[in-house]
Amino acid sequence: MTLKSELGTPIEILLVEDNPGDVDLTLEGLNDARVRNHVSVACDGEDAWARLTRAAPYTDHPRPDLVLLDLNLPKLDGPGLLARIRATPEWATLPVVVLTSSAAERDIVRTYTLHANCYVTKPIDLDQFMEVVRSIQHFWLTVVRLPT
Repeated sequence: MTLKSELGTPIEILLVEDNPGDVDLTLEGLNDARVRNHVSVACDGEDAWARLTRAAPYTDHPRPDLVLLDLNLPKLDGPGLLARIRATPEWATLPVVVLTSSAAERDIVRTYTLHANCYVTKPIDLDQFMEVVRSIQHFWLTVVRLPT
């Protein structure tokens, strides 16, 4: 288990997703788990960056322990946000899980080149989608040791 979870402190997750249906499904999958978490949702890359940098109106936004990142976002796309995250020393070790509908090899290669921690393609089937979210949560929030 992670140190935060062991201490009873919720794991902070930043979900960067512009599709309301996928947001709802992801939140439902995350809420089903036994790990305490708090999820913030950013609907585009610029909103996510504002939350990460604590720009107004997010000056009190908690530091995320994990980012779930869609690639196809308005304003600033997923790869653009990932590049900013990795170029910023404060965020260099922040785990970023790409969770996207794209199965294109060029997207997979691009995101790993930008140092995403993993790449997961969203299943179309509802039950499979929920299982993927639960699997991500189990692995990243109970198996893996996150940096403090």
